[in-house]
Amino acid sequence: MPLFEYKAVNQNGESINGRSQAKNRSEIMQMLRNKNYHPVLIKEVAEGTDLSSLSILNKVKTKDIAVFARQFHAMLNAGVTIIQCLDILRQQTENKRFKEVIEKVYESVQKGSTLSEAMKEHRSVFPELLINMIEAGEASGNLDTIMNRMAFHYEKETKIQNKVRGAMIYPAVLAIISVVVVVFMLVAILPTFLTMFEGAGVDLPGPTLFLLAVSNGIRKYWYLIILIIIAFVYLIRRYIKTEEGRKKFDEIKLRVPIVKNLVVKVATSRFTRTMSTLLASGIPLLPAIDIVSKIVGNRVLADGLMSVKEDLRKGYDLAGLIHRLKLFPPMVDSMIRIGEESGSLDDVLSKTADFYDDEVNVAIQKMTTMLEPLMLIVMAVVIGFLVVSMYLPMIDMMQTI
Repeated sequence: MPLFEYKAVNQNGESINGRSQAKNRSEIMQMLRNKNYHPVLIKEVAEGTDLSSLSILNKVKTKDIAVFARQFHAMLNAGVTIIQCLDILRQQTENKRFKEVIEKVYESVQKGSTLSEAMKEHRSVFPELLINMIEAGEASGNLDTIMNRMAFHYEKETKIQNKVRGAMIYPAVLAIISVVVVVFMLVAILPTFLTMFEGAGVDLPGPTLFLLAVSNGIRKYWYLIILIIIAFVYLIRRYIKTEEGRKKFDEIKLRVPIVKNLVVKVATSRFTRTMSTLLASGIPLLPAIDIVSKIVGNRVLADGLMSVKEDLRKGYDLAGLIHRLKLFPPMVDSMIRIGEESGSLDDVLSKTADFYDDEVNVAIQKMTTMLEPLMLIVMAVVIGFLVVSMYLPMIDMMQTI
């Protein structure tokens, strides 16, 4: 279906700009007139030609979802209708891809769809959790409360993501600097020393010959090396996107000592907070397990959660099943047992999530504390090997003299 860009003026004389898919210009014209807008300009645009609309440049982040839910709650709480909320949000959202999606949701709701039904058409943008919660809110009539909970949930999720990314910046920068320094020494400095050694007729030792081969390889075949690296990264990324590759990668993360602690605590925080939100909103336990398994962020943990569903149907308690999995910290099944016995599982899980939010901060600090000296040691060993290999012939030359 063609995509049209339009400009119109509303009854207050304000300029309205937007995009919409339609069969032809007449359908866009009719849509604008139904809204009491006066059309000024309607033109067809080719989808995908505008770089600003590419998802790679305008990826919808968790922060965008959090702002969407927070603003939606504020407007619903003030008595604004759902259609008016969407109309306001589509005009003020800065992310262009998200803006276009909200416009499509707005049009679907205008045509009679519920908000959750319209959002289901854009599952690549709206998380499954948000869609299910909105559907529950529509059924129970407390959509504003649901939006408030979702805003709080995604705000917490955004903070966790930012902390994890921030913790990885220093090791990543250090690794890049190390690679640049090593390549510079091999390509620019080593050949200078070799010219001096060749003039003096010094026999080169094994380490120096090895570096010489590496240096010549980089200088002569640098383009092939870059292509091989790009191809390797591409194949790895494709493999990780497969079901088998994703599970293998997640298994590795749970085996690496430095990373495992952080992965488990982040997943625990997501599990407990999401379960608390779902149960507090009236979602039954079995559907809640389905939803939570998709957002814990680790396929091994997700498969573990899905494996308990059948036993839950048979009447087993959740605490015992979580304990049997041996995937989450012992405190989790203990707190779940307390919540099940007291009848306040959602509240207990919320408090557990708050605890593990703090634990994530501690885990990030520990990981950073361990990674920094480890990276420095690796960098020192590599550069030290380069320096020693370059100076070994000089020592031999001095002994000859």
